[in-house]
Amino acid sequence: MTEPTVRPVILAAENLIKDFRVSQRGRVLTSRRNFRAVDDVTLTVREAETVGLVGESGSGKSTTARMVGRLVDVTAGRVRLGDLDVTTATGPALREFRRSVQFVFQDPYSSLNPRQNVEELVSAPLRYQGISTLAGSVTRVKELMERVGLDPDHSRRYPAQFSGGQAQRIGIARAIACNPKMIICDEPVSALDVSVQAQVLRLLSDLQDDFGFSYLFISHDLAVVRQVAQRVCVMQDGKIVEEGERDQIFAEPRHDYTRTLLAAVPTIPAEWERERRTREGSDDRQPS
Repeated sequence: MTEPTVRPVILAAENLIKDFRVSQRGRVLTSRRNFRAVDDVTLTVREAETVGLVGESGSGKSTTARMVGRLVDVTAGRVRLGDLDVTTATGPALREFRRSVQFVFQDPYSSLNPRQNVEELVSAPLRYQGISTLAGSVTRVKELMERVGLDPDHSRRYPAQFSGGQAQRIGIARAIACNPKMIICDEPVSALDVSVQAQVLRLLSDLQDDFGFSYLFISHDLAVVRQVAQRVCVMQDGKIVEEGERDQIFAEPRHDYTRTLLAAVPTIPAEWERERRTREGSDDRQPS
């Protein structure tokens, strides 16, 4: 029997630590102390793979994502994209990293400049990378809008003129504009209605199938993660307390905290489960 092919690692985070200085007010004076938000986190993301990073609010998952994406500096540890040490990258190397790793954020409206229209928003990465000017990116923007399910004729509209689900599609179009290797999705559907969540999750899955994107998918909702992730990392108090293949995590969780999270999972909508099974039944990719 042929062994399943192990896909290459796209990104590796090693022993990440993040400390924040916080104020502590006493009766006489205010002191400052370190708060460790992320404590010795190691994870990998492979080619065309979705890794779910799950935990309650305050568990450190979004801080981890921001360190991985170089939005905040690490206190200790390192992040590697291929042979590039992301934590020390500067100049052209850092610019190339920005092109290779993009974000989709939780609230589409707060992540989109309300004073810019869709054409300006989606073309921003192309202009930052020197790939195209605003005038030269018109065709590319329309192609991206169509690919994420938006009307290309609405490219001159502003974010406030779109629904929440449509606004998130704008954010996704912007994220894929430069053909990145990996996209960090930080709670990308938590602000959306359940029916719209399913549509956006399907879009992300289809884009992965078509273009081979890797995803680091941040969520507090295990029901959502079950739809998209092949591997799951569970975070509590800044640490990864359990990691494994999705089906193993859901069927035989080893850590008490994981069992607590699973016990709180609401019933998965039937259409979500049907869609997941249909998608996986026609998916020829082998698990890593």
